[in-house]
Amino acid sequence: MKIVSKGKFNAILEFLLYSVLYTAAFMAVERLFESFEIHSDYKVIFAFLAIVIIYALEKLVKPILVTISTPITGITFGLFYFVINAFILKLTDWIMGPKLDFTDLWALLVISIVLALLNLLIEKLIIEPIIRKASKK
Repeated sequence: MKIVSKGKFNAILEFLLYSVLYTAAFMAVERLFESFEIHSDYKVIFAFLAIVIIYALEKLVKPILVTISTPITGITFGLFYFVINAFILKLTDWIMGPKLDFTDLWALLVISIVLALLNLLIEKLIIEPIIRKASKK
């Protein structure tokens, strides 16, 4: 008897992998930079909440920002894209209020680059191979 279809299982697995690994990456970056802090006794929960907010902003706001800033992104050979990522992080900071704090604007830009690189590594080296294996079974 099949409880969950293969497609739903893969979607659930992918969601869990992204959630856990991106939350871990977010917390690791928080430990690396003094100008980035999650203020709480429940850092994991608020890091996860920040990841959910970032995901929502990337789906709702980021496409608009990318479309509007296409000329600037082209002139800067794509480097302005990191400014957009930093803006998404600052919006997340604003939404979460006192629980999340980015204090230095330049560090925020570096943090956005580090998070983008970590997310790329996580996706290519961990998530995609696991999802590929799960899809074959």
